[in-house]
Amino acid sequence: MWRERWLSSSNAKDIGILYLIYALLAGLAGTAFSVLIRLELSGPGVQFIADNQLYNSIITAHAIVMIFFMVMPAMIGGFGISYYHYYQVVLIWQKKKVLFLFGSGIENGVGTGWTLYPPLSGAQSHSGPSVDLAIFALHLSGVSSLLGAINFMVTIFNMRCPGIRLHKLALFGITMLLTDRNFNTSFFEIAGGGDPILYQHLFWFFGQKHPEVYILIIPGFGVISTSIAAFSNKGVFGQDGYLGMVYAMMSIGVLGFVVWSHHMYSVGLDVDTRAYFTAATLIIAVPTGIKIFSWLATCYGGSLLLIPAMLFALGFVFMFTIGGLVSGVVLANASLDIAFHDTYYVVAQHFHYVLSMGAVFALYSAWYFWIPKILGLNSKLLVGKMHFWILFVGVNVTFFPQHFLGLQGMPRRISDYADAYAGWNLISSLGSVLSVIATWLFLDILQAQLKRKTRLINLLTTISEF
Repeated sequence: MWRERWLSSSNAKDIGILYLIYALLAGLAGTAFSVLIRLELSGPGVQFIADNQLYNSIITAHAIVMIFFMVMPAMIGGFGISYYHYYQVVLIWQKKKVLFLFGSGIENGVGTGWTLYPPLSGAQSHSGPSVDLAIFALHLSGVSSLLGAINFMVTIFNMRCPGIRLHKLALFGITMLLTDRNFNTSFFEIAGGGDPILYQHLFWFFGQKHPEVYILIIPGFGVISTSIAAFSNKGVFGQDGYLGMVYAMMSIGVLGFVVWSHHMYSVGLDVDTRAYFTAATLIIAVPTGIKIFSWLATCYGGSLLLIPAMLFALGFVFMFTIGGLVSGVVLANASLDIAFHDTYYVVAQHFHYVLSMGAVFALYSAWYFWIPKILGLNSKLLVGKMHFWILFVGVNVTFFPQHFLGLQGMPRRISDYADAYAGWNLISSLGSVLSVIATWLFLDILQAQLKRKTRLINLLTTISEF
C-alpha cells in the first residue's frame, strides 16, 4: 500500500511531502558540504583537504545542491499547489535522477564553481566527463523547473474558487558550453574566435541568477507576508497593502531581467554600461523597501504571536535587510564592486544573507506554519524556538565575520590563506558548528513530531492564512 501511495501517487499533498523530503535530504547533503568547507578554512594551511581540485568540487557541489535541489523543489514543489498531479510525480523523480547524476562525482569532480565559467569549464581544464554530467544534470533540472512552472500557472488560472480574481489570490547558454566541450564548436573558445564573456552574459541573463534568484526568493516573500499577517492578527499594512505587496513583487520580477551585468563589472564594460546597470540595480531597492516597511508596519500595533513560524519570518526580514542594504546597495555601485569582486564580501553578504539565509528562513517559516496543518500533528513550540535562536546566532556568527575578510581582501574559492585572515575564519567556522547543532535540533523536532503523533492543538488551526 505504501508503495502505491509514495511511488505512484496522484495526491497533491503526498507529492508535496515527497518534494519536501527530497529537499530535506538535499539540504542535509549541501549542509555537509558547507561544514567540510568551513573545517578546511578553520585555520591557515592544509587542515583536512590537501587536494585543491577536491576542495573546489565540494564548493561547486554545495552551491548547486543547495540552490537547485534544496531551495527550488521546496519553494515550488513542496509548498506549491499542482493541477496535473501525475505530471508532478514525473517531475520529482526527474529531480531525483538529476541529483544522482550530479552527485556521482566521477574522476576529480566539477571544480569549476557553480557558475561553470569557461575556460575553466572547457575541455582543456576539465577533460573528463564530470563537467559534462553536471551540465546534463542542470539541463534536466531546468526542464523539470520549466514544466513545474507551467503546472503552477495552470493551477493558478484553472483552480481558483468561483469569484476569486487574480487580485485576491494568496501571495540556454549551458547547451553551447556542452557543444564546445564535445562537438568542437567555439562559442566560448578564444582560439576558435569565440568569447568567454558571451557565456557570462547568457549565464546571468538567461540561465541562473537573473531572474533565477528572484524566482527563488519571491515565493519566500509570499510566505513571509502570510506568516507575518497571520501571527500579527491583522492584515497587511495599509488600505491597499495587499495590492502594494503584489505590485512590488511584480516590479522586482520585471527589474530582475535588466540588471544581469552587475555581476560583470570587472570584465571590462564601458563606463556608460556600468552606470546604467548601477542605476537599474539601485532602483530594485524601491519595491524591496516597500515590502520591508510593509512587513514592519504590519507588525506595528499588531498582537504578535511569537511562535517559531513568526520568529523565522522576522528573522527573514532581518537577514534580507542586512543582505540587501549592507551589501546589495554597496555592490550595485560598479566602483565598489570592482574592489570587492571575488572576495568573501560577496560570498558572505549578498549571496548568503539574501539568498541562503533569506530563502532558508522563509522555508522554515513555511514549515512551522503549514506542516502541522498538512500532517495534522503538533510540534514542540519551545524546542522550535530554540531551533530558531541557535540557527539565527549560528548563521550570523558564520557569515558576518566574512565581511571583514572581504574588506581585507581575502579571495573566495581558495583552500589556503594568509595568517592575517585566521582569526575571523576560525570564528566563522565555529558559527557553522552552531548551524549544524540547529539542524540536528530540527531533525529531532521532526522525529518527535512524527513519533509522538500529538494531534494539532486549536491554536494553529484557528489561525487563517488569508
